[in-house]
Amino acid sequence: MTVGLVAVVALGLLVIGGGLAVVLGIGADDQPSTDSVDAGFARDMSAHHLQGVEMANLAAERSQDPEVRQLALDISSTQTNQVGRMQGWLTLWELSISGGQSMAWMDGAAGDDMSSMEAGSGVTGSLMPGMATEDEVAELRGLSGSAFDVQFLRLMIRHHQGAKDMAEDAAANASQSALANLARTIAETQTAEVGTMTDMLTARGGTPLSAP
Repeated sequence: MTVGLVAVVALGLLVIGGGLAVVLGIGADDQPSTDSVDAGFARDMSAHHLQGVEMANLAAERSQDPEVRQLALDISSTQTNQVGRMQGWLTLWELSISGGQSMAWMDGAAGDDMSSMEAGSGVTGSLMPGMATEDEVAELRGLSGSAFDVQFLRLMIRHHQGAKDMAEDAAANASQSALANLARTIAETQTAEVGTMTDMLTARGGTPLSAP
């Protein structure tokens, strides 16, 4: 798939995800507040996911490995759809889809130490756990072939690991059952994908980065 086609597919999934939330009426009653676990997780995981989508979309033109390309496409489509659902809920709750202190909604999180992040920027200010720095994303863009595959897997393993605590916290503490269920799915799916990607990385002669 070309980058352009991937972008079109991603946009379509984002719209579908948001539209599904609206059609189902999720969040129409008993709306969470802007500083709730539900709203904080939806904003933060959207920003976290969007960086993952950005990195995954690079594989279409930079990798020649069918297994890596398929993994990247799966990550991009799944996480784009999930961003659409989370931003759809925020819209239904009449809350901003960006802004606020990252991770301030988490029990024990050092929210005051985290910079405010605009959803979609992904790499400004202090980063949420597992997120790549601007330099790391720039380096990944400059790679191709097997060098890209190894670094992509290393960054994506750490990215998935960083999302786990956020998702588990939201699954346990969110007031909206649909959001809690999504958070639980994210935690379970990304944990399984970490195992898959670690095996892929080892088969390609790479070693994982330190866990966040």
